[in-house]
Amino acid sequence: MSFIVKKAEAQISEIIKKSFVTAVEKGDLPEGELPAFKVEIPADRTNGDYSTNAAMVSARVFRMAPMKIAAALCENAELDGTYFNSIEAAGAGFINFRLDASYYADILLDVENKGEQYGHSDYGKGQSALVEFVSANPTGPMHIGNARGGAMGDCLAEILSWAGFRTEREFYVNDGGNQIEKFGLSLDIRYRQHFGDEIEMPEDSYHGQDIIDHVNNFADLYGDQYMTASEEERRKALVDYALPLNIQGLERDLLKYKIKYDTWFRESTLHESGAAKHVVELLTENGYTYEQDGALWFKAEQFGCDKDFVLRRSNGFFTYIVPDIAYHYNKLVTRGFDRAIDILGADHHGYVPRLKAAIQALGVDSNRIEVILMQMVRLVKDGEIIKASKRSGKAITLVTLLDEVPIDAARFFFNMREANSHCDFDLDLAIEESSSNPVYYCQYAHARICSIFRKMNEKGVRFDGCTKEQASLLTEPEETELIRHIAGLTGEIENAARTLDPSKITKYAIDLATLFHKFYNACRCDVDDENLRTARLFLCLCVKNVMRNVLTMMKITAPETM
Repeated sequence: MSFIVKKAEAQISEIIKKSFVTAVEKGDLPEGELPAFKVEIPADRTNGDYSTNAAMVSARVFRMAPMKIAAALCENAELDGTYFNSIEAAGAGFINFRLDASYYADILLDVENKGEQYGHSDYGKGQSALVEFVSANPTGPMHIGNARGGAMGDCLAEILSWAGFRTEREFYVNDGGNQIEKFGLSLDIRYRQHFGDEIEMPEDSYHGQDIIDHVNNFADLYGDQYMTASEEERRKALVDYALPLNIQGLERDLLKYKIKYDTWFRESTLHESGAAKHVVELLTENGYTYEQDGALWFKAEQFGCDKDFVLRRSNGFFTYIVPDIAYHYNKLVTRGFDRAIDILGADHHGYVPRLKAAIQALGVDSNRIEVILMQMVRLVKDGEIIKASKRSGKAITLVTLLDEVPIDAARFFFNMREANSHCDFDLDLAIEESSSNPVYYCQYAHARICSIFRKMNEKGVRFDGCTKEQASLLTEPEETELIRHIAGLTGEIENAARTLDPSKITKYAIDLATLFHKFYNACRCDVDDENLRTARLFLCLCVKNVMRNVLTMMKITAPETM
């Protein structure tokens, strides 16, 4: 949370502790040790801006009714020199505080002082966090199913950075395993068809136009020379040609989406370096494997899994999870990240316990792996769900989506729901220029404030800064409510980092826009009172800067005109 908010909460703790000492000295309370108590912002601020349960948790210690303790603490409280102008007991013994104008003024001055850094904190204490997201199979173009994970992962990485973590972004390239075998098969069949072989594509192969395009380009370069090669040689040549192009395409598409990774980590390196083999050897050395029917099994039940699972098949090949275990061991041990955060599809719910069990068996705290399971996206147009299939080649790609809707809308919309909630992406709403479109609504608030300052300049009214005394004039409910929301930005970013939930930030931005428009309609800026006019212009400027910071964190533009 921000320095001013921390200071206010610390003042409450100090007020209560001093009033307790005074109350004991005067005989209003018996001797005893004041228990730990909470200082909170109540959901309903009707009775106060802050509340503490100090009296309620003290009832057993002092053998007194909470309301009587609360009355004694309120009677002996000293508020001079603090951000509070009143204290009162309420309900079953809560003690409520009301903020005075100096608090609101200092919040705005803090926004002005910190500028683009407002919202940053040291919550993460410099811990390192590797956020791995999208990691789509490189067997075709980036499709819409990965668009949500891309926006979510990139925004989460930025949130963690703002919250004081050393954050890196990573794409795990699955350039091994069954999907690459299927990719090679699909290319092989299309290549043979290209040169006249009457052979059908299997139902479970890749039928997309991208496969045909790769084969056509490959044939232009090499002709039919691979028709006489062995199947193994032909498929290798086709994959070696097409796979790097696909990976380049993924990188290009994601850059268009404003996502730039620090690392593109290839699965194949885990096999080439012996890392995959090494983790299996470690698990065996630690006594957590056994052989059965020629296969090597991991004792997963010992770590809470529903059943053991195979690491190495009877044919000598590792199962798909082995390179994943080696990959996470690489993240946490070889490279030494404090946290490994994965964004995966909801269909991985059974995979996560297995991965964590193996990591725990390797002597690594599995809690350092944090997995966000993301529900699917449904595209909606004209009120109807758009159905698409990757296998049939009719998938809607990320690039196609970004040709349909603004990048800002895509990034904002995909972060509006918690990961475990299904996401209906309304294509019509995403391009609508109205208050119904949430990203437009937030951007319009920023642009509206820019317009206010342009109009004031045209009238010859210059804003040259605001003093604390002037800012203290902002006492209307719409003003204080807006400033309280501004004060909560740092805490909301920390909350989003703690819960790994970027949707908290889009909600914050929408609420900020709502509160600003409410203030704008209730409180005129162009008033005759010069000091009040300056204060309200200052509030507008602070809202503008906070909205800019929030949108920038999500890599969304903050336009000055709309």
